Amino acid sequence: MAATLQPPRQGFDFTLHAGRVCRDMVARLPDLRHIDMSLVGLSFSQARKGGRGGMYASLMPLRFAGGRSFTVRRGRKWTLQRVAVDGRDMLYLLNFFLPRFLDLPLGEKLTTLVHELWHIGPRFDGDLRRFAGRCYAHSGSQRNYDAHAARLVQRWLALGPPPELLEFLRLDFRGLAARHGGVFGRRFSAPKLVPLE
Repeated sequence: MAATLQPPRQGFDFTLHAGRVCRDMVARLPDLRHIDMSLVGLSFSQARKGGRGGMYASLMPLRFAGGRSFTVRRGRKWTLQRVAVDGRDMLYLLNFFLPRFLDLPLGEKLTTLVHELWHIGPRFDGDLRRFAGRCYAHSGSQRNYDAHAARLVQRWLALGPPPELLEFLRLDFRGLAARHGGVFGRRFSAPKLVPLE
């Protein structure tokens, strides 16, 4: 059972352009070269509230620890619903919360992108990058994790990505929607745990 994809509409295709930025980052930065963006589904959700509070983006692994396709809870096997794009099963789902993400300053948008991509495990098996300790997702210090993401952004910018790649990220949501007559993109239903017989 696959998560559903809504049909495209008129305006600016946000997830298409965000994917182009991600692919350029992955191609230029050795730290991210393990990522195959063709297996990372990009999606967006409407943030219930604007402003600076709340999440800007999230990365959902579509496999369990060690890249397993199932987990066992209370003696029963469970798996996640498939998320497929053009018939290919995705390993990760990268979701952006709009308009909140687009209303960030450019540098924070880029740091948020790298922050989420850096969560992708080095084995690229559908699991997260896991650090030692209780807080395995952010290495015990989200501040240090974010500082590392910001340094990767600076390295990427120093490598000279095409300026036109970043043009849409220089606008806030309202400006982007006004320029293109709207903003659309891929939207996936959040995959659910389903029991394995």
